[in-house]
Amino acid sequence: MGKVIGIDLGTTNSCVAVLEGGQPVVITNSEGGRTTPSMVGFGKSGERLVGQLAKRQAVTNAENTVFSIKRFIGRRWEDTEEERSRVPYKCVMGRDNTVNVQIRDRTHTPQEVSAMILQKLKQDAEAYLGESVYQAVITVPAYFTDAQRQATKDAGTIAGLEVLRIVNEPTAAALSYGLDKQELDRKILVFDLGGGTFDVSILQLGDGVFEVNATAGNNHLGGDDFDNAIVRWIADAFREKEGIDLSGDKMALQRLREAAERAKIELSSAHKTTINLPFITASDTGPKQIETVLTRPEFEQLVKPLVDATIEPVIQALNDAGLEPNDIEHIILVGGSTRIPAVQKAVSDYFGGKAPDRSVNPDEAVATGAAIQAGVLGGEVKDVLLLDVTPLSLGIETLGEVFTKIIDRNTTIPTSKSQMFSTATDGQTSVEVHVLQGERAMAKDNKSLGRFLLMGIPPAPRGVPQIEVSFEIDANGILKVSAQDKGTGREQSIQISNTGGLSSEEIEKMRREAELFADEDRQQREIVEIENQAESLFYNYEETLKQSGDLIAESLKAEVSEKAKQLREALAGGVGVDEVRERLNTFQKSLFAIGSAVYQQGASGDGVSIPTGDEDGAASSAESPTDRPADNLLASGNVDLDTFLAEEDGANDLLEVPTTSSPPPPKPQPSQPTPSSDPFVIPVTQKSKSDEEDSDNPFL
Repeated sequence: MGKVIGIDLGTTNSCVAVLEGGQPVVITNSEGGRTTPSMVGFGKSGERLVGQLAKRQAVTNAENTVFSIKRFIGRRWEDTEEERSRVPYKCVMGRDNTVNVQIRDRTHTPQEVSAMILQKLKQDAEAYLGESVYQAVITVPAYFTDAQRQATKDAGTIAGLEVLRIVNEPTAAALSYGLDKQELDRKILVFDLGGGTFDVSILQLGDGVFEVNATAGNNHLGGDDFDNAIVRWIADAFREKEGIDLSGDKMALQRLREAAERAKIELSSAHKTTINLPFITASDTGPKQIETVLTRPEFEQLVKPLVDATIEPVIQALNDAGLEPNDIEHIILVGGSTRIPAVQKAVSDYFGGKAPDRSVNPDEAVATGAAIQAGVLGGEVKDVLLLDVTPLSLGIETLGEVFTKIIDRNTTIPTSKSQMFSTATDGQTSVEVHVLQGERAMAKDNKSLGRFLLMGIPPAPRGVPQIEVSFEIDANGILKVSAQDKGTGREQSIQISNTGGLSSEEIEKMRREAELFADEDRQQREIVEIENQAESLFYNYEETLKQSGDLIAESLKAEVSEKAKQLREALAGGVGVDEVRERLNTFQKSLFAIGSAVYQQGASGDGVSIPTGDEDGAASSAESPTDRPADNLLASGNVDLDTFLAEEDGANDLLEVPTTSSPPPPKPQPSQPTPSSDPFVIPVTQKSKSDEEDSDNPFL
C-alpha cells in the first residue's frame, strides 16, 4: 500500500501533508511554499496555472482566474448571489441549479476546478515522496452539507485520488493538537476561522479517543470577508475623493483585494499600514492612484460585526454540549485569520481571559490532522479513535410542510436510524420522500437535499400502509435514505448527491480529462524548460561573437548560425517536444565547436590567455588541448562542424557552454493540471439502529 496523503482543501489556501515516522510532515510545493493558493488561472492558449503562478497573474487576467471556488461547490445558484457578485470571473447556472464557471468558451464545474488544485497538491506530494500517490484524506468545514461533501469527494476522484475519508476541519486540527497528548483527559474547543468558512467544535480527548461533543459554524464567514471589508472601505473613500466607482473595474478590484489581504496581514503585527496603488484607474484629468493609511483601530472597527459573528456559534456549541465557558480547558485557534488580534481578544474575553493555545500552526494544523487520520486508516497510527458528529439535523417533510427530524444534530457518526410513516389520503398509491437538513420547524426554512418517489403502494385508507424511512450516514458524513413499503416489500433509495448532476460516467470522463491536462502540463513544462535553456544558449552565443568573433572562422559562424535558426524555428511551433530537444542538443554541441575554436586560437597566442597550471612553477599534467581528436580538427581554424559534432556526439552531454555574464532570468513555468405526490402524515412509530444509542433522542 502506497502513502496516503492528508489534504486541507481551503477556500484561500490549501496544504498537503504526509505521515513519516509516525509524525505528520507538511510537503513544500514546487514554488517553495508550505501552503498553495487555491487559485486556477487559464491562459489565452489554454494553458493552466495553479497555485502561486495563478496568483501572480490574477491582476492582469482577472476574468480568467478562478479563486474561492469552495464557496460554490455543492451549492445551488439561488443560494450564491452574494458570492457571485464578489468574483471577477463569469458564473453560469449549471445542471440542477448549481453554479458553474465559464472561462472563454468552456464551462467548468466547481468539482473540476477543485480537482485542478488537488492535482497540483498530488503532484507536489509525488515529487516529494518519489512515488505515485493514489489515496488521500480530504478535509471539509464541519458545517458543509451532504451535497458539498459528496462534491468534494467527486473532485478527489476527478484528480485521480481515492478519497478514503472526508474529515471535518476542526476535528482534523484536534487530531494534530492531541496526537502527542493522548494520555491526558481534557476538554478542548477548536475555533477554526478559515478563508471562507468558520467552524467551532468541542471535543473530549482521552486515552487515544477524540470524541466530538458538538459542532457549530457559519459557511459564509471567513478571512475573505475581512478582506472585502477593507476593499469596500478603500473603494468608498476613493469614490468620495475622485468621484469614480471602481466596482465595475475587474482589474482594479483584483488589485484592491490583494492590497486588502496584505493590509490585513500587516495589521496583525503592526499598528498601521500604508495602502499604495498607483495608476489604479484613469479619468479625463489623467491617471489616478490610491494612497491611504489604515490603522489597526480603524480596521478593528471595520470588521467588528464579523468578529462578533464568530462568538454566536461558540455559544451554540457550548449549549449543545451542555457546557459552560469555564469547562473548556484548552482553546485551539486554526486558520490564518485567527492571527488577527481582535479575533484573539474576542475569544479570550468570552472565556474569561483564558489565552488560546498556540502549540499548533494555524495554517497547517488541518492538513497535518488529515495526515494523521490517513495514518490511522493505513495502520501507521495505532490506538487513535476518531468519533465525529453530524452538524445539522436530518429528516423529511411531512403533512402540513412540517420538518420531521430523524437524526438530530451532533449525533455520532456513522449512524443509522429509521422511522415508520403512513399515507396522508385514502387510496394513495405513491409517496414522495423530501429529504431535508436543518434546524427549523417548517420544511421550507431548511436545506433541501433531494427527493425520490416510492410507488406501487396498494390502495388503502389513510394511515393503514406502513412505510419505513431509513437514514444512514457513513463515516464521511454522506447520507443515504431509503423508504420501504412493509406491505409489499417495495423499496426505493437515494444517495444524496445533489452536487451538480454529475453521474459516475461524467466524473470518470472528467478524471480522464484531468489526466490528459496533466500530460499537457508536463509537456508545456518541458517546452518552457527547453525555452529557458535555449535563451541561455542564444545569449551565450551572441556574447561569444561580440567578444571573440574575430577568433572564429566565418564558415563555422555560418554553420552555427544555421543551427540557431533551426532551433528558433522549432521553438516557434509546429514540431514535437522530442524534435525541439534534439535541435537544442545539436545547437548546444555546435557551441562546443565555437568554444573549442576560441580556445585553440587563444592557446596559439592570438590574444586569449589560457592558464596552464605552470604559472607558479608547478608541473602540469593537464592533457594538451590538441590531444583529443575533435580538438585536433580545430587546430587549423578550418573546422568542419558536422565532423566535429559526430566526434563529440555523447561526449559533452554534461558540459555547459562557458558564459561571460549572467543569462536572462528564466520564464516562469506553468503549474502541474419533481414528481408531484402527497406527503406523509404524522409519524406513527420510530425505531433506531444508531451505532451509539442516544437516550436523549425523542424518537427512541
